[in-house]
Amino acid sequence: MDGLLLGLIAIVVVALAFDYTNGFHDAANAIAVAVSTKALTPRAALALAAVMNLIGALISTSVAKTVGEGIIDAPVGGPGLEIVFAALIGAITWNLITWYFGLPSSSSHALIGGLVGAALAAAHSVKWMGILDKVVIPMVLSPLVGFGLGYLFMLAILWTFRRANVSKANRGFRYAQIASSAAMALGHGMQDAQKTMGIITLALFTAGEIDTFEVPFWVVLAAAAAISAGTYSGGFRIMRTLGRRIIQLTPAGGFSAQTVASGVMITTATVFAVPVSTTHITTTSIMGVGATRRLSAVRWGVAGNIVLAWIVTLPAAGGVAAAAYFLTDLAVG
Repeated sequence: MDGLLLGLIAIVVVALAFDYTNGFHDAANAIAVAVSTKALTPRAALALAAVMNLIGALISTSVAKTVGEGIIDAPVGGPGLEIVFAALIGAITWNLITWYFGLPSSSSHALIGGLVGAALAAAHSVKWMGILDKVVIPMVLSPLVGFGLGYLFMLAILWTFRRANVSKANRGFRYAQIASSAAMALGHGMQDAQKTMGIITLALFTAGEIDTFEVPFWVVLAAAAAISAGTYSGGFRIMRTLGRRIIQLTPAGGFSAQTVASGVMITTATVFAVPVSTTHITTTSIMGVGATRRLSAVRWGVAGNIVLAWIVTLPAAGGVAAAAYFLTDLAVG
């Protein structure tokens, strides 16, 4: 077995490991709110999220093509595989660091930052306009949309049910949260699993195993299974941050935040094919819902730490990926 094939196999294994860490890192996006409002038990919520992640990952590959084709121009052969491998190491490292500290950072931006950092370290071209259009602009706009729609949707819910019996309404919204949690997990599968599909397909294309950038079906199945397994393993540190530390949500608030976040994720995946951060959208939707009580109801100190992690994610993952590239290149050379 030649070195190129061994490198390709290693990248597929590492990419699926990243997909797994993505699952347990971002499991909280889909279930933290439902668990904190007691709509679902943690294990029931994780099982629901895992199944819906699997289904979402099988629906489309449009985001995978954006990640694989729209970020960097990877060279053919061994050098290209080194870049992809280093990018994955950078993304996994940052995921584990933020998971350890309970910070809901973006796995998507960690992966993209890793690609850019590794490509720059290798002195290969980066598609800066593609990053601006497909990463930076959605990165800024999608959290603002999540916050604004979360605020407006919650206001609409409060007005619509202003004369309803509180206990009956809460019971109804707890049931409704099962559906909104499922939609969240579906959107997460449509977004985040596809990013791993794009990376594996980029590696296959770089190694000359495929002639066109079409995601093979086995890649779709493998990525879907990995993120689903990771989701079921749970990410309880981040779950506490999203479910309780930003704001204590009511069942109606939880339903509102999840409905808005899932709508934004599914729309960006199917209509615009851009790799947005499910973490950013979920967090800002929760903030928007909380702001309907009063601005002081949101724990802005916690929110500030989260935003800081968002800002640092791209360069931090890129820096780790650059270091990984130099070490990999040294070992190979």
